[in-house]
Amino acid sequence: MNISIEKKRMDCSALPKGWQREEVIRKSGLSAGKVDVYYYSPTGKKFRSKAELVRYLGDSMDLSCFDFQQGQINTMLLCKAKKARAQFDYRGVRSDASLVPPIRQTASIFKQPVTVYKTQESKVKTDLKHGNQEKPKQLFWEKRLEGLTACDANGVIGTTTLPRYIKPLGPYTSDATTIQSLATALHVSSQPITGQTGSKQTIIENPGVFLNPEQPLIAAVTITKEDVKRQEERVKRARLRLKEALVTV
Repeated sequence: MNISIEKKRMDCSALPKGWQREEVIRKSGLSAGKVDVYYYSPTGKKFRSKAELVRYLGDSMDLSCFDFQQGQINTMLLCKAKKARAQFDYRGVRSDASLVPPIRQTASIFKQPVTVYKTQESKVKTDLKHGNQEKPKQLFWEKRLEGLTACDANGVIGTTTLPRYIKPLGPYTSDATTIQSLATALHVSSQPITGQTGSKQTIIENPGVFLNPEQPLIAAVTITKEDVKRQEERVKRARLRLKEALVTV
């Protein structure tokens, strides 16, 4: 049975120059009134579906908003594409303005270059580069010195006792460990020696939280003017005894 058809071919403005769109209208038969749409490339190749058109054009243009049946850009498809881009990036992950490069939101069907401007820097990386590079100290590292004593060529040097106003503070801390902790802090630390500012009960119950590893294992110490004067007098007397000893020799 012969089917009467009518063909109309015209240029397609939504596609690159030289592309044509053809409408084939069926005039008779059970499918009378149905319109078949075909596209022809500038070289005369025929395309029967949008999938064939996308495969042929490849990356040269974006056909996601192209209406194959009407031969034009569908504004409804364009709005859906904009909403999808605003909510998700190209990998399907919910976007973050500080992490995902900007996407050009235009109605153009051709790909256009996008210039990325960096508006903020990572604070974490900046702090790591320019911040304090000292390694954190281990809690109770002074206990590794327990059992060690100073000595010279004549043998072990006499033990040292703590002044009455300096008291050990910390779980299972002996006088020897306290002296080693204090001596190390005086020679190594660049901070003022104030001792542990927390209360004795909280430090003993939970030293991992309230113990300051930057300070020696002693209770908080307050130095008064009288203490400074007494120490100056001791230094003066020691110098006088040294001078007398040198004169006698």
